[in-house]
Amino acid sequence: MEDKKVFWVALNLVLSANLKAGKKITEYFQDPRKAFRASPEDLVALGLKREEAQEICSPGLVDRAARVLARSGKKGFRVFTAEDEEYPDSLREIFDPPLVLYCAGRPEVLKEPSVSIVGSRTPTPYGRAVTEKLAQDLAGFGLVVVSGMARGIDSIAHWGALKSGKTVAVLGSGLEDVYPKENRGLFRKIAETGAVLSEFPLDAPPLGFHFPLRNRIISGLSLAVVVVEASQKSGSLITARLGLEQNREIMAVPGNVTSSLSVGANWLIKSGAKLVETWEDVVEELPCGLRERILSRKKQEKKKMPEMSPAEKSLFDGLKQDELTHIDEIVERSDASVSEVLALLLNLELKGLIYQAPGKYFQRSL
Repeated sequence: MEDKKVFWVALNLVLSANLKAGKKITEYFQDPRKAFRASPEDLVALGLKREEAQEICSPGLVDRAARVLARSGKKGFRVFTAEDEEYPDSLREIFDPPLVLYCAGRPEVLKEPSVSIVGSRTPTPYGRAVTEKLAQDLAGFGLVVVSGMARGIDSIAHWGALKSGKTVAVLGSGLEDVYPKENRGLFRKIAETGAVLSEFPLDAPPLGFHFPLRNRIISGLSLAVVVVEASQKSGSLITARLGLEQNREIMAVPGNVTSSLSVGANWLIKSGAKLVETWEDVVEELPCGLRERILSRKKQEKKKMPEMSPAEKSLFDGLKQDELTHIDEIVERSDASVSEVLALLLNLELKGLIYQAPGKYFQRSL
């Protein structure tokens, strides 16, 4: 099996961005070793580009793949194909499953029920708050939250899920070229309890066309796709469309009708997507057995609001969940001094009740 894996990795080094050719190769040869016995003309006839066919037939490609496998092992990454037990069953059933998956973290998480949350890279405070709470609630009830680790909604979904459970990130680059760079810490945090995946070679850069390709993996891993704040031409709508083609549940959080970031999500709802306000709206559409298990758990583990002092409660009540409030405005409304207000805000933040945004702005998390 390991011998075959080297050949799958070799094919993937050439064809990771050519899904159509990868699918034809898989269906025609079944055993990847046979593809390396074919002529360039045979491969071109299957839909490969001339340069791809020549690279597969060139000496040294298999040795290069063996080095990639060795490097992955040294880094602690797992590499699996559709022939491996770790390969997610949900991806086996999509139209164009990845030839190879590189995985950092815990591959067993990929077998657990999951929901994806995707959206704008430049969310509003409303989008941030809704995403964080939704992800935290879903993960807290045992669902794995899947997203693309991009800036904005994706990253917020991962961080929200990490507060109470597990999350999976699917990259548009290789595992050795984390994008965006500021998410390297998030990468490591996700891998501790969840998984980071990529179908692209380890050192593949974050090329623009990689991201629409990885979206089919995000939706493919998920029982449902939830869109939060998406413009008219958002990549999140691509994920939703792919999810629809894969027979996944499509959902969206409604947004402000005057905001361009709400156009995509609101359009999805008008087109028949499930309107999502809370985690219960998502769970309602999941398979019966899973839905009943989660709702039963909810009854047993009813969440309690952390205790607050009267001063903390007064500050908390003055903040909004869908709007940022500057420290100056908070101090002005309070009878306490600046230092006392800052201490109270810190206590609220430590209790997970509020979120601090850059520039000394605050908003409620709950």
